Amino acid sequence: MSNENGQRLSIRHQARQFIKNEQVILSSLAVVIGGASGLAAVGFRHFIDIVQGFFYGFEGEKVTEGFSQLPWWQILLVPVVGGAIVGVFIRYFLPDGKPQGVPHVIEATALKGGRMSLKTGLRAAVASAFSIGVGASVGREGPVVHLGASIGAWLSKRLHLGYTLFRTLLGCGVAAAIATSFNAPIAGVFFALEVVVGHYAISAFAPIVIASVVGTIISRIYYGDFPAFILPNAMSLSSFWEFPAFALLGIVSALAAIAFMWAVIFTEDSFQKLKVPFWAKPMIGGLALGVMALVFPQVIGVGYEATDAALSENYELWLLLALIVVKTLATAVSLGSGFSGGVFSPSLFIGAMVGGAYGLIATSIFPELSSGTSAYTVIGMGAVAGAVLGAPISTILMIFELTNDYAMTIAVMIATSLSSVITQQVHGKSFFMWQLERRGVEIRGGREASLMRTLTISHMVHSVVSTIPPDADLATVRRELRKTKLGQLFVVDESGRLKGCISFVDLADGLDLQEEKGEPVTAIEIARTKAAQLEENANIEQALEAHGASGEVYIPVVNNSEDGILKGVIHEHDVALAYKKAMEQARAEERGEI
Repeated sequence: MSNENGQRLSIRHQARQFIKNEQVILSSLAVVIGGASGLAAVGFRHFIDIVQGFFYGFEGEKVTEGFSQLPWWQILLVPVVGGAIVGVFIRYFLPDGKPQGVPHVIEATALKGGRMSLKTGLRAAVASAFSIGVGASVGREGPVVHLGASIGAWLSKRLHLGYTLFRTLLGCGVAAAIATSFNAPIAGVFFALEVVVGHYAISAFAPIVIASVVGTIISRIYYGDFPAFILPNAMSLSSFWEFPAFALLGIVSALAAIAFMWAVIFTEDSFQKLKVPFWAKPMIGGLALGVMALVFPQVIGVGYEATDAALSENYELWLLLALIVVKTLATAVSLGSGFSGGVFSPSLFIGAMVGGAYGLIATSIFPELSSGTSAYTVIGMGAVAGAVLGAPISTILMIFELTNDYAMTIAVMIATSLSSVITQQVHGKSFFMWQLERRGVEIRGGREASLMRTLTISHMVHSVVSTIPPDADLATVRRELRKTKLGQLFVVDESGRLKGCISFVDLADGLDLQEEKGEPVTAIEIARTKAAQLEENANIEQALEAHGASGEVYIPVVNNSEDGILKGVIHEHDVALAYKKAMEQARAEERGEI
């Protein structure tokens, strides 16, 4: 009987341990976040339809057909009126009066411990859905990614989770959002890991997979088991001799991706220089969109209809080439003027047109070796999107999920890899990294740099220091220097403000100066008034840079740059030790140990 009781107690204990296990908790939360993010993605698309139905009188992605039934003035006027509404909303309801998107998710993960505001996420989603609904030539995936990340961050904050779990659950929201948008669970997982989380440790991988699968289930319940794009049934590679052509398409796609990003940069700079009210800039952009839509309605909105048409080989060469240029301009004007939205759909659109045009030309030259225009269209989509987003792995996997063709995936790998490398070498960064850089946000060094930026030096400050007043004579300086263990004195005034630093070398120079002048010299006259110093809220990265630049073992720490009240000193050994611990923590996270 006692053995049976012992076994029951052991089973109960194991059950409790299992329930309390971090991975079990994470997996359970992943289901919740995956479901919430998937439903949010569905709701986002419904809201776009509501706005579009109200302003244009029709819903869905059949823009070309819908616009053919509208009067010219409505096509011209709706983006203008919608631009004014979007401009006012973003100005007063979003942080800094700017749209939010994937770059803010990357920033939150790298520099803010995964902290994001759900209120801001919802407002940003409203701004993006409204922008797309009135005709802005932007993508809907970026806003959904931001919304999914906001949901994951909100739940993590409510549960008071640590940074590692925070970042993982934020990635769960991102993965579910992508999976729901494209009905592509594998691409959702790797986009979250590649772009947001930054590593592939099993501790993060498993929950993100679960969230992505849940998002895919929701997508298939609402929209059926259909891919995001309509692909021809018969599409396969004809010959491995085509691979050089695929490589050349990768180079062409890189040029298209670079031109797209430069166009956005130029347009954004141009709108910033305009001396007009904030709400007028989206109106001007909306007017330009309306003019373009009168001739090329395909560029309005997310552009899935035109992408499907290119895949089905319904466009002639002149139209494909024209749409490359017009879509690039339309998206650049939309983003540059202040509309809210993403770049995933536009980059797929441009890639489809580039691939389609390239395929028509290649097929006309080598018809017996060509796999068909549709194959080149798919490859172009992956090559341009992978280069723009800086996410070649997840883009390749997305194309694989769309085609279920291994040979086609190899072709996409070749073109996407070349396109990404060339874009990285010429442009230097992905679209998301460029947006962060433009805002003055630097994401470098990965998780290690992030840890060093989040750890402050306040707990490492040694408060016991030797100070001396500015008017002390050299005899006093020499006496105090002999007593201090730091080998350095700090000159402070009666309010405790740091005025300078004195070492034995400075004392020797001061004695020479006193001999030359033939009169007494005070401490402030020989002190190094421009010596390196740190504020007490400085981080480890700043401390490392200060020690390296100055060569000092001890660096004084003040309360802030304005008051300059001396709080103590920091030793380079303590900074180096903190850096070592940060590196060990980062490595442990990547291995899934914490």
